[in-house]
Amino acid sequence: MIFILSTCSLLTSCFEILEEVDMNPDGSGKMSLTINLSQSKNKVSSIMLLDSINGHKIPKKKDIQKNLEDLSAKLKKIKGISKVTYHTDYTQFIATVSFNFDHVSILNKASKEIFTAYKIKVDDVPAYSYQTSKKIFKYEYNNASAKTAFNKLKKDDKEIFKNATYTSIYRFPYTVQQIKNTKSTLSKSKKSVMQKTSILHLINNTANISNQIQLVP
Repeated sequence: MIFILSTCSLLTSCFEILEEVDMNPDGSGKMSLTINLSQSKNKVSSIMLLDSINGHKIPKKKDIQKNLEDLSAKLKKIKGISKVTYHTDYTQFIATVSFNFDHVSILNKASKEIFTAYKIKVDDVPAYSYQTSKKIFKYEYNNASAKTAFNKLKKDDKEIFKNATYTSIYRFPYTVQQIKNTKSTLSKSKKSVMQKTSILHLINNTANISNQIQLVP
């Protein structure tokens, strides 16, 4: 969301946020966060030639690169996070930030530190947990602050999120035995769980992406 609001969200209402978490047996793993604007690449390419739109300055490629470099630098300073990388594709307009974590719980600390660094006031942040012995993965989402912030936006800025989607994919080294969130989809291999929803539904609290996943070795 930081990347969208500071760079590309001013350009189009058709984008996807993709969160991928690949878990290891000991609770460590890798996370990738992707902003995908490829469905509107022609529109984005044209608008980026302008200086501003709807009163907002249009970011240049150097601005986007600088934001990603700053975010990567902040992540590298967080204990328990390593191998931070980022990639940008200005043909399809896709940007990805990836990093390894020593334990999934570190993602909670990382979220708080990043929000603080960017001076973003958030009362509730997503919470990840993994019980190694019981092999239970949990993700708890609370959007109390999101709706309040959204309601303060101008009408034109709210339109940005009209067709935006959020997709989460969690991959595990073990077979999934049970999924608490019935809106999730289990892969054929039974080792990954996916959920896709409208970002507006998340903001308005009409969709739930919290989950508890029971694994078996």
